[in-house]
Amino acid sequence: MSPRGGLRIQLLLLLLAGGLLFLWRLNAVGQVDETPALFAAAGRAMAETGDWITPRVNGHPRFDKPVLIYWLIGLGSSWLPSALDPLGGLAACLPSAVATIAVMLALAITVPLDRGAMPTAPLAAGLAFALSPLVLVWGRVSVSDPLLTACVAVALLGFWRAYADPHSRRPWFAWLALGLAVLAKGPVGLVLPLLVLLLFAWLQRDAGGLARAVHPASGLALTLAVALPWYLLVWQREGGAFVQSFFGYHNLQRFTQVVNHHAGPWWFYLPVLALASLPFLPLLLLGLASGARGLRRRTPLRAAVSLPRFALCWLLVVVVFFSLSATKLPSYLLPGLPAMALLVALADGPPPQLRTGRLGSLLLLALLALVLLVAPLWLPRVHDPEMPGLAEALIASGLVRGAGMLTLAAAAVGALRLWRHPMPRAWLPSVQLPLVLLGPLVLAPLAGQVDHIRQAPVRAMAATVRRHLRPAEPLAMAGINKPSLHYYSRQVVHYAGQPPTGLRNLGEQLGSPKGPRDPSPTLLLVIDAGTAALPHWRAVPHRSLATAGLYRLWRVERQALAQLSSALAQKGVPSTWRTHDPERY
Repeated sequence: MSPRGGLRIQLLLLLLAGGLLFLWRLNAVGQVDETPALFAAAGRAMAETGDWITPRVNGHPRFDKPVLIYWLIGLGSSWLPSALDPLGGLAACLPSAVATIAVMLALAITVPLDRGAMPTAPLAAGLAFALSPLVLVWGRVSVSDPLLTACVAVALLGFWRAYADPHSRRPWFAWLALGLAVLAKGPVGLVLPLLVLLLFAWLQRDAGGLARAVHPASGLALTLAVALPWYLLVWQREGGAFVQSFFGYHNLQRFTQVVNHHAGPWWFYLPVLALASLPFLPLLLLGLASGARGLRRRTPLRAAVSLPRFALCWLLVVVVFFSLSATKLPSYLLPGLPAMALLVALADGPPPQLRTGRLGSLLLLALLALVLLVAPLWLPRVHDPEMPGLAEALIASGLVRGAGMLTLAAAAVGALRLWRHPMPRAWLPSVQLPLVLLGPLVLAPLAGQVDHIRQAPVRAMAATVRRHLRPAEPLAMAGINKPSLHYYSRQVVHYAGQPPTGLRNLGEQLGSPKGPRDPSPTLLLVIDAGTAALPHWRAVPHRSLATAGLYRLWRVERQALAQLSSALAQKGVPSTWRTHDPERY
């Protein structure tokens, strides 16, 4: 078979794998609290209001991320029929799923240009990315990180293609992708790729050749032409509020200060990277060594064999950049995972080292299988107050044990191939392909179980709210705050925290009618059982209307709520709702 025909088959296999892992039954689950539901609500609001400039959630502008993710969710909400997407999960999560599959294909298309790659390396690279535990989670969730990852990956792979292959120099597409990256996540979408190019140019000792290939001056102009119009439009409309929230808080402050208690040591991303590469961590270490090979030479590597070095620069920049950030989250590593996948797929070295790396990967895979097979021993120790009975349901369903059996089967296939041939060329895909079945057989049913226990009660409460809500009656939620209540009830929700401060805030906001435009003497309050049992909330006079899972629906006299709030104020309980909160729902 010709190399072109072999690549086509690998691309078809990656499309099938991506569909099973990230699209299968995506419409069977609803919005995930907390952050993904905010993205979904803002995107749908754009479609419903016709305002495609300012994202809004629950009556407030949302400047957490730029507009690209909201545009895509809004378009999905407009185009997908409700019969196909009754819970809104498909419209909200489709951008992440498609972006993840796009990265798989972009990796596979680029790898053959590296003259040192094996014939099956394109398939191995795409699957190494898709099967990363971090990608398996975020590839089915409505957040902007997969979009950023896809745009950065397409851009960087395009830059390397332009450098390595004189016949495919189309860097304009890469610069266009960078403009979309800035619309997906902000300035970091431009900073990361530029740092990668600078580090690669320095290590490759060929800055002139790289510059001639990527055309930075005209390319940056194209990137800014794509990204700047929305920033200028929203700044013109919202003024300083947008600048302070988006640039001041969500970019500068998140980098220089710890936000929302997401702190971490300088080495935070090293174990995250190890987890993201499982079970192929030994191959990643070999790939890192391959990328670092020849750095002491004074002459540059031939461009056609420089992809491992380029991937090394890519991964290093992402890890070091976010290690310098004061706020740390595992999802920040996602833009570096395509580089991780390249290093795994292109791992090379002397036969004894390569065999050791493969055996080490099989050992980790077998160990993971063992952990999953003995799940009935450790799952009961996992407790989450928002998901009562989840451990018992998972044990009864056999999903975790099934995942263990599939993982063990993949390890057995890999061991058999090594036993029959010491250095099989297609070894890595033979281990990866059985793991793809985890998507339809384990991950999608598992998501359904979690949705049924954690999210379905919120949807049921939202439906109950719509039935009981009177004209002009306010709606509030206390304790466990769920943005999906706003999404499914289609009402503005006043969220209150669990401590006494939350009760005082709610009383000051909604305790008494404010005039002819606010005539209702009562409000509806959704409260979880744990919060309702606290003394200060238990003292709220109410009439219980319904229950759904953890949640209770109360009708509360606003005047009585105001009196309780005043009593708390006299006891010295502070009021905080007037304080500016950039994370407000």
